[in-house]
Amino acid sequence: MNDQVAFTLKGRNPDVLSCIANLSNDEVFTPPEFANRMLDTLEQAWASSNDGASIWADKTVTFLDPFTKSGVFLREITKRLIKGLEPEISDLQDRVDHILTKQVFGIAITQITALLARRSLYCSKQATGPHSVACSFGDNDHGNIWFERTEHVREGDRCRFCGAGGELLERGPDEENYAYAFIHTIDSKARVAEFFGGKMQFDVIIGNPPYQLTDGGGGTSAVPIYQHFVERAKELEPRFVSMVIPSRWFTGGKGLDDFREAMLKDDRCRRIEDFLSASEVFPGVGLKGGICYFLWDRDNQGDCEVSTHFQAWPSSTAVRPLLEKGNDVFIRFNEAVAILHKVMAHSLPRAPTFETLVSSRRPFGFDSTFRGKAVRSEGDVEILQKGGKGYVALNKIENGKELIKSWKLFVGFAAPGTGNKDSYPHKVISTPFLGYPGQISTETYLAIGPFESESEALNALSYLHCRFTRFLIQLRKASQNTTRKVYGFVPIQDWSKAWTDDELYKKYGITDEEVAFIERLVRPMGDVDD
Repeated sequence: MNDQVAFTLKGRNPDVLSCIANLSNDEVFTPPEFANRMLDTLEQAWASSNDGASIWADKTVTFLDPFTKSGVFLREITKRLIKGLEPEISDLQDRVDHILTKQVFGIAITQITALLARRSLYCSKQATGPHSVACSFGDNDHGNIWFERTEHVREGDRCRFCGAGGELLERGPDEENYAYAFIHTIDSKARVAEFFGGKMQFDVIIGNPPYQLTDGGGGTSAVPIYQHFVERAKELEPRFVSMVIPSRWFTGGKGLDDFREAMLKDDRCRRIEDFLSASEVFPGVGLKGGICYFLWDRDNQGDCEVSTHFQAWPSSTAVRPLLEKGNDVFIRFNEAVAILHKVMAHSLPRAPTFETLVSSRRPFGFDSTFRGKAVRSEGDVEILQKGGKGYVALNKIENGKELIKSWKLFVGFAAPGTGNKDSYPHKVISTPFLGYPGQISTETYLAIGPFESESEALNALSYLHCRFTRFLIQLRKASQNTTRKVYGFVPIQDWSKAWTDDELYKKYGITDEEVAFIERLVRPMGDVDD
């Protein structure tokens, strides 16, 4: 058996786990290289907290991947333990059996991924199969990789635990319902004890959770769920938690505001590695807003080491608080912190921001599917809608009445797309344009105003064209959608004059180096693809 173990555990070229296709943009396989990057971060943190000792040389440390798909984290952990424990457990088979039965555990997200993860870890789809490298599981076919179908728990028209809605709640036993066992519980410790047959205390919880589920809304409406996996992992009180998740949580959003607040106030989050383009981590995945992984250290409080990565740009690293004083979102770019401090210092305390001028998502009460009349009748107003314009009776307008007869600006709710990849510099918002008295819109656009005159509206329009203004918007923007909250860092200006970037840079004391950084992120509004 020793020969079989030695042969099976040898490296392969190419590694099949670097070649398999993703399940979807929401359930992606982690490339082995990236899994090892996360394990390197864990190794460094463990050594720092344990007088330089190696985590891979400790036979008592336990690891859990609670949403394993390909089994890559478990496999790479096992490879490192096999090498690190050799001085203490010299026999290879004994060492492999100890690691696989006592140290490495997984919870699969589907039946298929359970088989795949066992194949990656045990070299057999069953832990007790004839080709398995493990010899000590007895008649336990699944080994330490658990999977059983879990059902959603209906509460109204949603799942109580994950928020799934619509047809996912109705799926039968032969259909995948995406009810992930790790988050469908009110007692994480008791649930994990059920999985593995007794009380479990994990030192490390690591992996790549599913990102979102359909919530039963219109079109492709979906609810994020990765935050639930993070919260459940912390409830198990491990020494370390490390997960790769979408970076959208930095500024909150749908279902993420409470999670964002908790994360930013938790000074045990000691490291964030942020990748502005998700395709750098997961090739071919169209995930807007980028991806990050974090390291949470239960016994080590302090500021967080934040590193930002994007293609050929030099990486930026700084140790700083996750939550800057007076802010409610995470400032993604290290270089932006000093710029924002200058803006906030210049503004009066609690001074209103541009956000107060921006409408809610349905400025006049009409959703994006509304279509106005093709022919104008007496008393109608013009409505801007997807694909053109129409007309609607004044008495049919429920919201935004103060804006109807005023000068205003319109800006698209969704910013211009960049295909399946994030690219820089960004335009940040769609091209804003002047809105006339007697003109309204569907939710395709947000309305900004009211302004007392056409000249004031045009001066505000010049302000939105400035790269500096859109840079401040970018700091609060996590996806292509631009709700009014993204304007929360933008100061209100004097609308009796037009504005330019040079004037704004001078007003706020922006250095040449900071100007270069801003203009690396934000492109001119008049570029060729506007």
